[in-house]
Amino acid sequence: MLGAWHWVGIGTADMTAALDFWVGLLGFECVARAEGDDLGLRDHWGVTDCQIARQALLRSPGAGEGAMHLVEWDVAPESVRAGAQVFDLCPKNLDIYVDDLPKRMAELVERGVVFRNEHYSEAVSPDGVHFREIHLAGHDDINIVLLQVIGSDTFFPDSGYYGVGPLVCIVRDPESEKHFIDTIMGLSMSHDNILEGPEIEAMIGLPAGCALEVSIWAEPGQVLGEVELVTYQGTDGADLYPRALPGARGVTHLNWWLDEIEPFVAHLKTRGISYELSRIESSLFQSSSSLIFQSPAGLRLEVHERH
Repeated sequence: MLGAWHWVGIGTADMTAALDFWVGLLGFECVARAEGDDLGLRDHWGVTDCQIARQALLRSPGAGEGAMHLVEWDVAPESVRAGAQVFDLCPKNLDIYVDDLPKRMAELVERGVVFRNEHYSEAVSPDGVHFREIHLAGHDDINIVLLQVIGSDTFFPDSGYYGVGPLVCIVRDPESEKHFIDTIMGLSMSHDNILEGPEIEAMIGLPAGCALEVSIWAEPGQVLGEVELVTYQGTDGADLYPRALPGARGVTHLNWWLDEIEPFVAHLKTRGISYELSRIESSLFQSSSSLIFQSPAGLRLEVHERH
């Protein structure tokens, strides 16, 4: 089983702007960088129509999960969420935990950040979680959510921001996706709610009468590297998962390290899950073996054996 994911792949057209946001504003640390093309990584991904300009690996200080691998392409390709509606099917949000949302918002506004709404939203989920959140448009059409869970005992670095908690994925068939995350990926469901009403519609920007089915999947005791499934009931979004592949801009896929990959390969075989075998010989990552598969919705997943 996999547990919390270790890093999310993100394509960008402008590494400088991306680093200004994640490192300069939110206090992530850059733990590795590489300049120039990376044929080994492109071979692994099967990307032949463009080259890599530069890469960076970012994480919250001290965090082992919830990291980001940024890849700048030499020719700016289409973004995964180009022209997307709120409810289109795709990896949509990167949720960043914050210690004090009003305070962090005021700091960011002072530094020129523009949020989608003037005020944050505050709600209590049906299972009793009290939270605040605000959305902003990130680089390369990524939707970024700053999320404060009231009463949480999560550790925060001095910046007040902590890693990527959930990657929010919009799916049409939540039951098949839940079964996959439970039996194949090995995450545990920590929350399962239906969110509805005018306050929720305003918070997300939804048509009147539309409800959200939301489940959050996590490794017990680990708040980073989660997967959040969202289904917008009463809508029929376009399927953008075929765009979410390395070579595109925006969020493309999730990654895990394993010390030994063969037991997981056997696990996939037993469950009848199709996969591809590969390996990486790149500037930032080297794997003894890697495998590529996808969730029922089409989210790309990669597992790598440490070299």
